[in-house]
Amino acid sequence: MLTEFLSTLNFSFAVTGPIFMMVVLGGILKYYGIIGQAFVDQASILVFKISLPILLGMSMIRTDIATVFDPVTIANASLSTFLVFILLTLTASIFVKNPRDKGVYVQGAFRGNLAIVGLALCVNLYGDAGIAKASIVMSILSLVYNILSIYTLTTTLTDKKLNLFSMIISMTKNPLIIGIVLGIMINLLHIPVHPVIMQTGDYLSQLTLPVALLCIGASLSFADMKDTKTVATIAVIAKLIVSPIIITYIAYLSGFSKMDLGIVFLMSSTPTAAASYIMVKAMKGNETLAANIIVMSTVASLFTVSFGLAMLKTFELI
Repeated sequence: MLTEFLSTLNFSFAVTGPIFMMVVLGGILKYYGIIGQAFVDQASILVFKISLPILLGMSMIRTDIATVFDPVTIANASLSTFLVFILLTLTASIFVKNPRDKGVYVQGAFRGNLAIVGLALCVNLYGDAGIAKASIVMSILSLVYNILSIYTLTTTLTDKKLNLFSMIISMTKNPLIIGIVLGIMINLLHIPVHPVIMQTGDYLSQLTLPVALLCIGASLSFADMKDTKTVATIAVIAKLIVSPIIITYIAYLSGFSKMDLGIVFLMSSTPTAAASYIMVKAMKGNETLAANIIVMSTVASLFTVSFGLAMLKTFELI
């Protein structure tokens, strides 16, 4: 039994290991000055605005959308994420004493890095089939994340009322959403794309995951952790352990296929998204707490994702 579990654990590290090796490499390259903050800033913009939208769009163009668009999976993932958000909001007062930190804590505890780490994990586990299906789930969850993040930060950091119209306009300008929508339109309308353009798109797509993972590693910092360590630790436990258990268990009870269950698990167990820090900083919240949640969850997720995969594999659920 032990040998079988260790074999399963080795399978899990084969999925998560390459991703986190790239993250570690990014930190090493930054430490030795081979890449600097200017590279990280520019490369992050390149990934977010160009290569990642193209990657998602290309996957939609090549996919039989009817086979990967599953309303049940999308609705289940969205509703279970909303349930986790409600639980975090209701229990935030227990763990967070400063009222202005509650929104930062809640966002850090539910908003995962779907576009980079989530997709990378799905690609490693399921290949091209995984990225197509994961892209659909990611696009919907990204909308859910943005809506819930804006709500929790606005209600805890400002006295302003939510502007629904501005929020919708902002989300329609998201490059990732644009890439997916354009890819779906080209696919469904059978618009011909010249092979040269497709090959160029493939080149740009191949930049996405390695460059993005290097940037994550180069952005990690363990400075200034002391004052926010307790709240950050609780947020990380909620993000990497509690949330995946709830969301994956609901998916299991809903009768998901092995592939769908695996994708839902991987998406729900990703570390906290870097975008959470950007939003907190822009709204003058506790950016140190936001940064610490990202750093701690990124490091810890190597072990939690690997262990979770091993458990699902042991029980033949993926």
